[in-house]
Amino acid sequence: MISNTSSPAARRIKITAMYAILVLFALICLFPFYMLFVNATRSTLQIQGSISFIPSNWFFKNYRSLIDNGLNVYRAFFNSLFIASVSTILGIYVSALTAFAFHIYNFKGKTLLYSVLLATIMIPGQLGLIGFYQFMLQLNWLDSYFPLILPSMAAASTVFFLRQFYSGTLPKELIEAARIDGAPEFMTFNFIVLPISVPALATVGIGAFVGSWNNYLMPFILLIDENKYTMPMLVQMLKTNVYATNLGAIYAGLFITVLPLIVVYLSLSRFIVGGVTLGGVKE
Repeated sequence: MISNTSSPAARRIKITAMYAILVLFALICLFPFYMLFVNATRSTLQIQGSISFIPSNWFFKNYRSLIDNGLNVYRAFFNSLFIASVSTILGIYVSALTAFAFHIYNFKGKTLLYSVLLATIMIPGQLGLIGFYQFMLQLNWLDSYFPLILPSMAAASTVFFLRQFYSGTLPKELIEAARIDGAPEFMTFNFIVLPISVPALATVGIGAFVGSWNNYLMPFILLIDENKYTMPMLVQMLKTNVYATNLGAIYAGLFITVLPLIVVYLSLSRFIVGGVTLGGVKE
């Protein structure tokens, strides 16, 4: 009789090979970010002269070059952080509330309304750009942050993702038990449903924050005052003649733009891993 059980030595070899492949893929993914950081610390002549994997000491000089040429990096960074943070928080809360309603409540037209919601995912946002601009003009919301924040609450893809999550992890009996105990609906949602939803909220939160932070088209169309510019708009200005030959300043600006995205991902990724682990446990 031939045993299908691998020997301990064979298992160790497989595990070692698996980790080696994962480390290789991780290095490939991280390499562009590392080179961005390295080039942000080098001068233009150093960047043009040769490739280096060792950081230099020009980062603060490159950053000072951005400031001296009139770019308000502090203001643009705060603008992007404010818009991305508020839109992400509002978006995931309202989307979670909507997904919760679709999962728990039964009402007339529920299937049709959910189908219409899913249909909007297939419509490119650029098709309604002119109409959206005219609508914002009528509301007198041009050159303000409202058009960049409020539409994030109508995230159909986020609602779809969270409803699928609730379908597999949120039993309706739990909500019924909370109602029997006298808990109001919003209290049930805020103190029972949201803690259960942390892994899913972290997942969609990363995508929402990155999408809002990298959004260039809508701020470019709606914002006029330079004090309200976001970081993507500021990076676009680096292509002008003032900065076209200053590669160090360009890389420094790009690194400052990417840094918050890395911090957000590293902060929320542990919730995603924890959710995957939790979902893999069966009782």
